[in-house]
Amino acid sequence: MGKSLSIAALALAGVVLNAGIFVSPVAAEMDVAQAKALISSGDKLETIPKSIWKQLLTPEQYDILWKSGTERPFTGDLLKEKRKGVFVTSGCQLPVFSSTHKFKSGTGWPSFWEVFDRDNVVLEDDYSWYGVKRIEVKSKCGEHLGHVFEDGPKPTGLRYCINSAALKFIPDEP
Repeated sequence: MGKSLSIAALALAGVVLNAGIFVSPVAAEMDVAQAKALISSGDKLETIPKSIWKQLLTPEQYDILWKSGTERPFTGDLLKEKRKGVFVTSGCQLPVFSSTHKFKSGTGWPSFWEVFDRDNVVLEDDYSWYGVKRIEVKSKCGEHLGHVFEDGPKPTGLRYCINSAALKFIPDEP
């Protein structure tokens, strides 16, 4: 009863529980146009509900970004991208990697030895693969991008192994 009462109290206070994240009633009623406006502004991205992301993304992007999926190796559109530019996240459009930090790792996924904008990236411990500790790479708005490993090139020794579908490429020159 205490648990029901606290959820009811939250509802009365104008807070809704959405997939474990508390969001305002306004966010729960958000439409695609409002979400696109938030993405363009870069503001309050964490308030966009998963139901809207499902409408904005392809099924593969949604699976990777919001269900921590992984694309098959050597299938991603950005694996062989060699132009100069910036890689942004597919959903929130946050700049996360630069082409100057991209390298050919031979693993089947785009790999980077450094992050472009540290403020847009969050690293978290991940034990989802047979209990083995890995470091998950997420955007600051919660998108799963891939993992980082300590077998990359100098100067960092890191390999950010990122799903192509988690990224969009913005070339320096069109």
